[in-house]
Amino acid sequence: MGTPKIVILGAGYGGLMTATSLVRTLEYNEADVWLVNKHDYHYVTTHLHEPAAGTAKDDKVRIPLKDVLDFDRIHFRQGTVSAFDPQAQTVTLSDGEVLTYDYLVVALGSEPETFGIEGLREHAFSIRSLNSVRIIREHIEYMFSRYHAEGGNPAYTTIVVGGAGFTGVEFVTELAERLPALCRMYDVPKDAVRLVSIEAAPTVLPGFDPALVQYAEAKLKEKGIEVHTNTPIKACTEDGVVLGDGQEIRSKTVVWTGGVRGNRVVEQSGLETVRGRVKVDAYLRAPGYENVFVVGDASVVFKEDGRPYPPTAQLAVQQGKACAYNLAALVRGMPLRPFKPELLGTLASLGKWEGIGIVGKRRLYGIWASLLKRGADLRYLWQLGGFPVVLKKMRYFA
Repeated sequence: MGTPKIVILGAGYGGLMTATSLVRTLEYNEADVWLVNKHDYHYVTTHLHEPAAGTAKDDKVRIPLKDVLDFDRIHFRQGTVSAFDPQAQTVTLSDGEVLTYDYLVVALGSEPETFGIEGLREHAFSIRSLNSVRIIREHIEYMFSRYHAEGGNPAYTTIVVGGAGFTGVEFVTELAERLPALCRMYDVPKDAVRLVSIEAAPTVLPGFDPALVQYAEAKLKEKGIEVHTNTPIKACTEDGVVLGDGQEIRSKTVVWTGGVRGNRVVEQSGLETVRGRVKVDAYLRAPGYENVFVVGDASVVFKEDGRPYPPTAQLAVQQGKACAYNLAALVRGMPLRPFKPELLGTLASLGKWEGIGIVGKRRLYGIWASLLKRGADLRYLWQLGGFPVVLKKMRYFA
């Protein structure tokens, strides 16, 4: 048997950590490792809300792959995956090129889940990539610039954020900090601006610690954000949103953060999926395929009580490390090791120096949560590329 070929699809948290860990683990000639990704950079998904709001530059969330990968040890193919066939052991790219593999790592991430809400896919923006948040930022600025030309129409300065989970809350609070500058820039009266957070569940941050939820809701209202809970969105149009009770909010900017599903390429591959996500086995493999691993948002990992772990960056990073270990074990003919998550906690920002979180059993509020989140960000950068990457990015997280 020749040198085994490992193909990794996607350079998100799970895919990139698999790639970097593999290169550190395997000897030079033990495996032929390929990474396929749409862009030549990795983006820090947990901070996409900042460039979307316009409070941070794109470079904060963008990490060139050449800064973290040794391209003498790993083959990088920039391209979009259009399909993969686990039976034929092939990957097809959008330009028609077909790659073969011995072992496959599927880390293609997620896409917005619209839950069948009419018009949402056509008329709402979503925070899902660096390009998508550029569009959101530029659109908001353009709408503000049109305010006076449209006769002071408040729909141009009304922003609706659908979904008040972590992404929705982080984005809406970040945007609240940007609005005063936008008003000054485009001569828009502050009382003409309306920032609306809509959540179908009874509270913001559904399922999170009640004391922290209460704190977050108070901070949202303190920042002038209208909070509507127990309020599903029925439809989205070019003129705004229609709520479940029939009320209409007129807005030229609707940003949807209400949920994600697995990538449709995964769903169409023939693997067993639920909403596009694969229920992996104890070793992160797809059911029925001992040579196909699935990590990140494309996978589902269950707790001992039968409930799934939420698809977080922290989980994906740990999956990437575990996946690399098991791939190296397969290449060397050694036993695999079951994946056991060790989640350290949950942190969320509520603006530049505001945050909430749980670490262990301890609740964190305000600046302490914000500082710890910055520390966690720097720790991730260290794991990814060591001191050089931390040094390049440190100023963005200060």
